[in-house]
Amino acid sequence: MEHPLEKFAYCPVCGSKRFVVHNFKSKQCEDCGFTYYANPCSATAAFILNERQELLVVRRAKEPAKGTLDLPGGFCDMGETVEEGMLREIKEETGLDVENIQYLFSSPNVYQYSGMGVHTLDMDYLVRVPNDVTVRAADDAAECLWIPLDEVNPADFGLTSIRNAVIRFLEEKPLL
Repeated sequence: MEHPLEKFAYCPVCGSKRFVVHNFKSKQCEDCGFTYYANPCSATAAFILNERQELLVVRRAKEPAKGTLDLPGGFCDMGETVEEGMLREIKEETGLDVENIQYLFSSPNVYQYSGMGVHTLDMDYLVRVPNDVTVRAADDAAECLWIPLDEVNPADFGLTSIRNAVIRFLEEKPLL
């Protein structure tokens, strides 16, 4: 497996080319001594259920996995909590303003973006909404769909991490 900082050839502090692997998650400059650690980015995904026990999914509008199913969610921004990031992503992708989210579980992931593996820590949440909410696809969601839980097929989810989260959710049925 490629080192998480393989694409970083120069020290970001002094510009030296002697920016070498220090350990499995860091590189260190042999000239100025700066050490940079590749820590995971925070990411979120929402299992949004209505009262009919239908799951709200979105169709991805962009690569990677364009056209496949996904859960509303994404990367957290700097300066926001994971919860704030989850609420923002739900609003951006579905138009829903939700207040109550319940933490379910987390899992490590490597998200391929711009030819690079971005290590993430994905945090999954349960969100309950009434049947009469109005959703609209926006941002990087091409379409919003309600699927009865017993008809959800993990193979329809194009991102491995989301597919694995869906499998875990369906097997464990947490808080249902």
